[in-house]
Parts: sequence; structure tokens; C-alpha cells
Amino acid sequence: MAQVTEPETDNLGETLAVEAGGHTPWREYFSFSTDHKVIGIQYLVCTFIFYLIGGALATAVRTELATPDSDFVSRELYNGLFTIHATVMIFLWIVPAGTGAFGNYLIPLMIGARDMAFPRLNAIAFWLIPPGGILLLSSFFVGAAGAGWTSYPPLSTTGEKAGEFIWILSVLILGTSSILGGINFLTTILKMRMPGMGLNDMPLFCWAMLAASALILISTPVLAGALILLAFDLIAGTAFFNPMGGGDPVVYQHMFWFYSHPAVYIMILPIFGMISDILPVHARKPIFGYQAIAYSSMAISFLGLIVWAHHMFTSGTPGWLRMFFMVATMIIAVPTGIKVFSWLATVWGGKIRLNSAMLFGLGFVSMFVIGGLSGIMIASVPFDIHVHDTYFIVAHLHYVLFGGSVFGLYAGIYHWFPKMTGRMMNEFLGKLHFVLTFIGFNLCFLPMHYLGLQGMPRRVAEYDPKFATVNLICTVGSYILAVSTFPLIINAVWSWIGGAKASGNPWDALTMEWQTASPPPVENFIGEPVRLTGPYDYGMGDRNSGIPMPESQANTPMLSGGPTVS
Repeated sequence: MAQVTEPETDNLGETLAVEAGGHTPWREYFSFSTDHKVIGIQYLVCTFIFYLIGGALATAVRTELATPDSDFVSRELYNGLFTIHATVMIFLWIVPAGTGAFGNYLIPLMIGARDMAFPRLNAIAFWLIPPGGILLLSSFFVGAAGAGWTSYPPLSTTGEKAGEFIWILSVLILGTSSILGGINFLTTILKMRMPGMGLNDMPLFCWAMLAASALILISTPVLAGALILLAFDLIAGTAFFNPMGGGDPVVYQHMFWFYSHPAVYIMILPIFGMISDILPVHARKPIFGYQAIAYSSMAISFLGLIVWAHHMFTSGTPGWLRMFFMVATMIIAVPTGIKVFSWLATVWGGKIRLNSAMLFGLGFVSMFVIGGLSGIMIASVPFDIHVHDTYFIVAHLHYVLFGGSVFGLYAGIYHWFPKMTGRMMNEFLGKLHFVLTFIGFNLCFLPMHYLGLQGMPRRVAEYDPKFATVNLICTVGSYILAVSTFPLIINAVWSWIGGAKASGNPWDALTMEWQTASPPPVENFIGEPVRLTGPYDYGMGDRNSGIPMPESQANTPMLSGGPTVS
């Protein structure tokens, strides 16, 4: 067992325990650490545990839906299961894992900083997550909220009040954590870049986090306001959203979706950034269209704020307003398409390394494209009215948020695991994880497009027997998806304890986080970090450009022509 060496101090003057070899002792991960790397891993492990819980709830929902009758759980419990499942997956997994985990771990390293701008605020933001999550799950003991993750009134104000109030309180806590994190990311990226690193020199993950953080700070307070007013209606008898007292429930929908549609981009933008960093490394090519990808993130951030009412085409929205939101929603496909075509152009002609990180990266692109195309279909008013609140929406949502976000998070875990732990993950288990996830995911969610087009409503425990066979296929897919997490868990634990040791830069990457030891030392760099190349200058280190070439690529010829797989 490694011994603890001389204590080191961070930039706040606080003592940090560090084992010989630069490893952080395990007890540090259970402390109020202000080290951004510890906080990043705390986020990742904590949110992954909640992901497993949310996945178990989803499996219970699919078990109920394996047969047309309500014969596995009661109807009330079924409502609670899908409500808490959705809330856990959004507020306790995808959002905090994408921004909190990878943002905290990578941003200071990528910009050559010693830590985040506000380390104590950073720790507070994380330590709001566990109590918020435990509080949410505890609602099952008093009757969990059953109005769905949208919590529309009057449904949410006439059901189980204790469970609904706990739901509101927990989401407020998690939203506060998100806002504190957003403040920290914006300040760190704008004010703490290493000397000589302009905005256009940053890795694209930093641009994506910049865009996502702006969205968090603008939209999340609106959700908080809606939930506080809803809480007053629930427990104090006010009538902000109660038409019997002069209120309007549609106002809640406007406030809710002003946050919750941008929330999709808060979830997906960090993943976009991660994929933009992963594909060039494993294709050994420069990113295609750096500025187009960077500025498209900011365009998505802006456009994401003006499309919320496309969720309300059936809520009495006037026709002229429907047209505006339909067009605005379709326009957002333009910057998103720029990213997808840039990724394809990056991979095309590359010397592709089909390892686990690359497989999940390519899987992300293909699954997200399917979700994006169905999103354009839903943006059309006539089609949206036809499939509103059917399983077509469930399929679209999961192709974006699981096929997009979770595939991207998996790619990030395999790519940056050596940096975080100093160990390599097992490739066989990683590829087994990918195959099971890919098969299980598509078996579960692809048939739901058909169910939705045939008119099967969502959020029901009982359905027409004519949908039984397709639902059974979806349930089998969900079981495969549940099993697919085991290779990842085994791989992560086994590799962290006894996996092959990783060098500082096992992928021969060029971004700054790979220019220090794995795992990085306290305050990240020994001495002042020096940027020798652009973040995506793969194959560009020719003698004429004057850009230093990594030694590992010194004899690698410039790439051209069609794809090559190694």
C-alpha cells in the first residue's frame, strides 16, 4: 500500500493528503475536498449510482408494460416509478455527470489552470447532490410524486401532496447546485486560461461548457420560480396556476419549458464537446471546422432559449405562435447539423482506432442523428399534434438523451479513465459493454416509434392488447440494457485497482490535460504549463508550419484518401 508523503497544499492554503506516486487516497473522495479533480470524480461516481437506481426504476416500469394488464405494481406505484425514474435520470445523472463530473475534472486541466475559480463553491455544489437525491428517493415512503417529471398542475396539485412537495424541494436543491456550478465554469473559462490561450485556442469541450453554463444561468432560475409558485399552490392554497382561483396552468407550462427545453441542450452540449475531443484523437486527424463547431455551440445556446413552446402545440397555443416556434425549432437543426457533418468529415479518411471510446463515440453520433431526425418531425405542428403524448415522444426522447447523452458519457469514461486513475480499462469488457448497450438500446426504443405512430399513449400502466408483442420486445431490450452495465462496473472497479498502468498520454493526444501525469498532481502541472501545439493538430506537424510534432507521430505520414481502420 502506498504511503502518504509530505502533505501538499492547494491554492487556498488547505492541506491535501497525497499518496506516494501522486495518487489521491480513497478517503479524500468522502471529504469536503476543494480539489476540482476529486470533485469531478465525486460527481461521476455519485451520479452513476443514481443512474443505476434510475435504471432499476425503468426496468420495473418495463416489467409492468411487458403485459397489457396492470399486474406487477399498483397504478399509483407505477405513476411514482416513471416520475422518479425520469427525474433521477435528468437531474441526478445526465446533467450533473456531463457538467459536474467531466466539467470539473477537465476544464482547469484543459485551460492550464490550477483549479476552478471558486473551489469552495465547487465543493458546495457537489455536496448538494447527495441530499437532493436521497430526499427525492425518500418520497417513496410517503407516496412518491406521480404527475410525471413535468409536474403539470392541476394534476400535481390534486394528487399525493407530501410526495409532490418533496419532489419540488429536491429539484430546487439540485437546481441550486447546477446554478453554482454554472457560475464557476463561466468564471473559470473566461478568467483563468493560461497565458497565450485565446478563446479560439481552447479545446471544443470548453466552448461547449461555456454555452451550457450560460444556458444554466439564464433558464434554471425560471424553473425555480415556477416550482416555488407551485409549492405555494400545493401547501398554502394559493392559485397561481389554479383556474378556480383566477390562475392559469398554461403559465406553469411556459415557465417549465423555458427551462426544460434548454435543459436538453444543457445535457447534450457538454457531450457534443466531449465527442469533438474524442473523435480527432482516435481518428488521428484534425477536427474539421473548429470555429464552426465552437460557434454552433453558442448558436444552439441562444436558439435553445426561444423554442420552448413547441412542447405546447396542443395547449391552446395560437396558430401564428405555433408557426414561429415551429420555424425556430427547425432552425436549431442547422447548428446541430454543422456539428454532425464536421464529426463525419473528421472521421472520414482517418486512421481509426476502434477502441471502446471510439465505438461509443461513433455510436453516439449514429443514435443522436436518429433522435435529431425524429426531433425535426416533431417540430412540425401537424405531426406533433398527431403523436403528442404517445410512445413516439418516448422513443425520440430516449434516442436524444440515452442514445445521445449516455453513449457520449460512456465514450468520455473510456477516453479519460486513464487520466483520472492512471490505469487503462480492459478493452474486451469495454467492447462487450458497447455491443450489449447498442443491441439493448435499439431493441428497447426503436419499436416505440411504431407504438407511437399507432397511437399508444405514454404514462399508462394498461394498454390495448394489440400492442402486447411490441411491448414485450421493448421489455426484453430493457433487460439487455440493464445487463449491459455490469461489464462497465466490473471493468471500472477491476481496472482502477489492478489495471495496466497508463502513461501520461496513452492516446498521444494534444489537448493540455494529456500534457501532465496520469493522474495529475495537486494543482495539475509541475511548473508552468506550456502549450506546444493546437489542440487538434494531428498530422499537421510538418516542418513548414513550425508546429512541434509529438514524438510518437514523428514518422506518421499525412493522412489522405478513404478510411483506414486499425
